[in-house]
Amino acid sequence: MTGIAAAGEATPAEEREEEPRWDQYRVELTGYCYRMLGSAADAEDAVQDTLVRAWRSYDKFEGRSAVRSWLYRIATNVCLTMLDGRNRRARPMDFGPSSTASDPLGPKLPETTWLTPIPDAMVLPSAADPADTAVARESVRLAFVAALQHLPARQRAVLILREVLQWKAAEVAQLLETSVASVNSALQRARATLAENTDTAVRPVDELDEEQQQLLDKYAAAFERYDVAEMVTLLHDDAVLSMPPYELWLRGPENIVGWWLGPGLGCKGSKLIPLMANGLPAFAQYRPDPGGGYAGWALQVLEISEGRFSFFNSFLDTEALFPLFGLPQRLDAEGQPIPD
Repeated sequence: MTGIAAAGEATPAEEREEEPRWDQYRVELTGYCYRMLGSAADAEDAVQDTLVRAWRSYDKFEGRSAVRSWLYRIATNVCLTMLDGRNRRARPMDFGPSSTASDPLGPKLPETTWLTPIPDAMVLPSAADPADTAVARESVRLAFVAALQHLPARQRAVLILREVLQWKAAEVAQLLETSVASVNSALQRARATLAENTDTAVRPVDELDEEQQQLLDKYAAAFERYDVAEMVTLLHDDAVLSMPPYELWLRGPENIVGWWLGPGLGCKGSKLIPLMANGLPAFAQYRPDPGGGYAGWALQVLEISEGRFSFFNSFLDTEALFPLFGLPQRLDAEGQPIPD
């Protein structure tokens, strides 16, 4: 993976003049913390904590390093503290074999169990070079972030700083207060673990090409009609449907169709709103509400490979996710937002 070009470094005098503009680093720091923590909400908290700590300790900052590097040091320490003693966040596919459409859904697992999606705008700098943006998209896709969670926390930091952000080994060693040899060793082990746990077939989406847009349009129209026969033609033979916060996940068109026509039949008549999450196409799904209009049901993040859908990730915690994406919880009968 090629790296994201580092931001221009300012002199210590210039940095003190730039103090009120630390917020310019918020997006890239959020991306870093999200890769470390696997949670949009945790990443937001970590960045806020980082900036608060920076403000409080700025009088002790003597300009021996650039402000950007200093903020990354603080953010890394915040993330390492947050990860201490925690289980890794995962996807349902990490917990065991697939189920069938007739299996019980099971209990909801705590939010801390799951890798959660994040809006592109929170982690992808809008003014970045196109090549850098492509790397950023690659490094926030669900499969990549899930694979990162298999790494010990310090290895995770080393890999992100070296492979994604393209820091030099000496810079990472200074940040982590360790040796260059230790950094290089951690990077080698992290690369090996990542290779074992990353699905390379699914790529992030930059600008949707015509074929991809047609696929998404066809899916959205079929889903709103609830034309399951049409939807199944858009799936790979090993396509996966998952529904955090539930552990159950399904593989293959037969099981997915069985779910859509069985326990998932309440999705018939839904409205979809397109958006982007984790460098991937996504939809906010609103199901018909018996009381009128439509109620938020899921954030669908779709993974595409070779012109068909490989993964349907339906995140059901709309109370937490919809505000993050700037989405209302309800639509009226005409499909228009109802202010919360």
